[in-house]
Amino acid sequence: MKKIIIVLLVVITQYNCANAQKQPVTNVGGWHKIGDVTASFNLENESIMSVGNTKFKAIKLKVIDAPINIQSIDVYYQSGDIETIILKSMLTTGAETRIIELKNSAPFKKIVFTYKTISNSQQENAYLELYGLK
Repeated sequence: MKKIIIVLLVVITQYNCANAQKQPVTNVGGWHKIGDVTASFNLENESIMSVGNTKFKAIKLKVIDAPINIQSIDVYYQSGDIETIILKSMLTTGAETRIIELKNSAPFKKIVFTYKTISNSQQENAYLELYGLK
């Protein structure tokens, strides 16, 4: 019974993560939400997957709920190239990173960001949204 519950929890978690990151991106220019994730106090890296072959000129992260210190962002392109952007940005609730111009115009597979969580009185985790500019 214990194994069934654990397997069920894993399946539900994977389903929720996959659906949370599948954001429809239209062909219209402008900023589009690519995905979102909740930063953990236990980890220092999170990733957001990109769905489809959409090309973005720039990206930015927006933090909601709690402050976070974003150290760097790694962009993993479908071509196999990796672009590392050093940020070292302390973001308060509601703040955004600077607009990050991408050097490669190819579609990317995922964005991995390295961070340090900031302790707060409510012990809230930072909720991050990733946006791409077409």
